[in-house]
Amino acid sequence: MAKGYLKINVYSDNIANPIMDADIRIIKNNEVIYNTKTSEDGQTELISLDTVDKNYSLENQTDVRPYETYDIYVKAFGLNEKLIKGVQIFDGVTSIQDVYLTSIDNDDGTNIVNITPNKLWKNSSPQINEDLDNDEDKIAPIILKEVVIPKNIIVHDGNPSNSNAANYTVPFIDYIKNVASSEIYSTWPKETIKANVIAIISFTLNRIYTEWYRNKGYNFTITSTTTYDQKYTKGGTIFEPISQIVDEIFTNYIKSGIRMEPLLAHYKSETSEKGYLSQWGSKKLGDQGYDALKILRYYYGNDISIYNAKITDSDPYSFKETLKLGDCNIDVYILQNALNYIRGSYPGIPIINNPNGYFDNETVNAVKKFQSVFSLSQTGQVNEQTWYKISYVLTAVKDLTKNVYE
Repeated sequence: MAKGYLKINVYSDNIANPIMDADIRIIKNNEVIYNTKTSEDGQTELISLDTVDKNYSLENQTDVRPYETYDIYVKAFGLNEKLIKGVQIFDGVTSIQDVYLTSIDNDDGTNIVNITPNKLWKNSSPQINEDLDNDEDKIAPIILKEVVIPKNIIVHDGNPSNSNAANYTVPFIDYIKNVASSEIYSTWPKETIKANVIAIISFTLNRIYTEWYRNKGYNFTITSTTTYDQKYTKGGTIFEPISQIVDEIFTNYIKSGIRMEPLLAHYKSETSEKGYLSQWGSKKLGDQGYDALKILRYYYGNDISIYNAKITDSDPYSFKETLKLGDCNIDVYILQNALNYIRGSYPGIPIINNPNGYFDNETVNAVKKFQSVFSLSQTGQVNEQTWYKISYVLTAVKDLTKNVYE
């Protein structure tokens, strides 16, 4: 039988609180098949699990589900236990499952999480339907002055008019990873995944840029239903190939001609409709050697181009250039102190004993460990993706420290 891999990260409430010695049980057919505990950084080792052959995820077939599912039970002292059902494992792919536990006196009622099937599996959720909103094709009112990547977006977990559906505040980059992991298969060609991710980012940025739902009187950014938007799976599994691609290109989006707004990049699992990306069709084009832009132009027209959005809330400092071994400047000094501060929550990150602005081997090792913890490519260099993640985690840790001492 084929093998896939699973890494579990356990936090108390948020990413600034990794939980050491959380009890993890992997369950299949109501039987515990694997026991482990989390490290000082709140992580498990890489767990090997049986799954189905990769080839089933490379063909548009409905006879065999192209991944295996497992349940995960997580328990830690002083926190509510959690059962996550339906964690997805693909052949040769590392699945990343984040688990957030709440304190006993703050039971939020989400002790069981059911991960719904990938949208491609037997078309398990409805497709985007523009006809549900008659003015969808009209030029939306432009509110923002420029296209920006926000720190967080608000996802409405249901149809727009369902006032009983929950709203979730989700980091932008985590939202994109979640949607891509819910919409396509991580076993597909890299350029196919990139094309689909850029389409997902563009769709999301269009909703943000036009303030589509807020202009209609709603208090959220986007919905989780594909009838209107994109499939977001609360507590869903993230797949490492998708995660790493999103980290590389999360500021990329497409727009058409002289239009100012990001393209509302519609897509379906399989379609020949003009202006819609076919997900299975994009996989075939990737197999033929098409790059991401060529795939996108095949579906959305030759007048589209890829642009980069600005990042907002990039505390504490904005990215300037890649930092690497041998560099010596104020940005390296800022980096070193940031990693030492984050180490307060993630003690597995090696301490940098002399943060003096020189990018030495100690700094390389600290960066590599940080990249390993957060599933980034372990280059030991700090590019925009690593800098963005360091800034995000640093802000979370600082907010936690501030709350503790207030």
